[in-house]
Amino acid sequence: MKTIKLIDMTLRQLPTLREGALTFKEKLEIARGLDRLKVDGIELAPIAGGKADQLAGRTIAAMVAAPLTAAVEVAAGNVEETWESVRGARQPRLNLLAPLSPVQMEYTCHKKAPAMLQAVVDQVKRARFACENVEFSAVDATRAEHGFLCQAIAAAIEAGANRVTLCDTAGIMLPDEFAAFVAKVRADVPALSNVEVCVQLSDEMSMGAACAAAAIAQGVAGVKCTATPAGLPTLAQLARFVEVKGPALDITSGLRTTELGRVVGQIGRMLQPHEQSESPLGNVAVGETAGVCLDAGDEIGEVVKVVRQLGYDLSEEDNARVYEAFKRVATRKHFVGTRELDAIIASTAMQVPSTYRIENYVINSGNVITATANILLDKNGEKLRGVGVGDGPIDAAFLAIEQIIGHHYELDDFQIQTVTEGRDAMGSALVKLRADGRVYSGNGISTDIIGASIRAYISALNKIVYEEA
Repeated sequence: MKTIKLIDMTLRQLPTLREGALTFKEKLEIARGLDRLKVDGIELAPIAGGKADQLAGRTIAAMVAAPLTAAVEVAAGNVEETWESVRGARQPRLNLLAPLSPVQMEYTCHKKAPAMLQAVVDQVKRARFACENVEFSAVDATRAEHGFLCQAIAAAIEAGANRVTLCDTAGIMLPDEFAAFVAKVRADVPALSNVEVCVQLSDEMSMGAACAAAAIAQGVAGVKCTATPAGLPTLAQLARFVEVKGPALDITSGLRTTELGRVVGQIGRMLQPHEQSESPLGNVAVGETAGVCLDAGDEIGEVVKVVRQLGYDLSEEDNARVYEAFKRVATRKHFVGTRELDAIIASTAMQVPSTYRIENYVINSGNVITATANILLDKNGEKLRGVGVGDGPIDAAFLAIEQIIGHHYELDDFQIQTVTEGRDAMGSALVKLRADGRVYSGNGISTDIIGASIRAYISALNKIVYEEA
């Protein structure tokens, strides 16, 4: 079965479509989300100038495992500068963009065909000298003169390109027309059999996904797409195509489709104009970063502002502790989202004496019995036992604790994640309880995730009891 490569161009396309460039934090959050989806490549926009684009490229290169491609416009000629921004990636690639239609050559590059052909050869050679993997994108290929298009592609491959992308930039072809176009180019350029062939299709007529499907049937190796609508077929459209027609065409993809909806939704909410959101966090699901992303350069005032947006009302002393811990994490991770900030607050702020301590607990659960929890707590030397029956072991454990304390607190948030890998992995649980309008968080760590959850609940509960006293 052939694996079709889905190469994401969100970071390259969005700056040209939205008002204002993407912020540094937005770029990092988008790259991190795409990396979680296991896309077959993340493509960056050409460097516009200044150090900001280079810094973003270097930071993304250090944090993602996916192949990272940096686009270079042939007319700009900044191959070395672009290479420096992505050379730290695990699988770096340079993509030379060359318009090949007569109109685009004249308009964007002010070159005739012979001069453009020489520029293509020179720039591909420069890119190949710096980077092992070089891509040549024939921009506006469907409106180029066929003979010159084939000549330019053959010259790029001879100069060192090991991937060629055919672009229908104008989106003027129907699926059967584009399939015939791909077949003819492949037949007239024998060297294409030795390199990867990908396609990049405009969705101008809402035919991008259909044209991509037709190209896949012609044997192309990959398709350029975007996570959110940005003028190209979307990841969701192509994932659905592979899911439905994959068995019949003997194709598959490496995309993690189980996380696709959540990651795409997160990116979409992050890119919404601020004036359309009720709050900087918006309406998000448990555990999502909601577009809030801090880095080591943020001052304490910015961090405290986000802490308050999360619902915490901390003292100046606790804010200082949180900021100190945040700085330690941010210098190692490049950025800190709300999930990490929640964990920092839970383990750093409002550290109080333990009114309640866990003595022991017994959990019974299975697919043929109702989950029950039997928990024994120590409260200042007094032994208190509670039994809970719930929808799963953690729900039962929390209900048992509520029976002991005689009070129900609103569960504002609950998160679990692994801290280490392997069969004996440590699990971390975060519990946020709301009392009198304030949020109190607790953190627990254990190889038993149920035990970690109970410890996190008790940690948050102790903070509430201490404040009430």
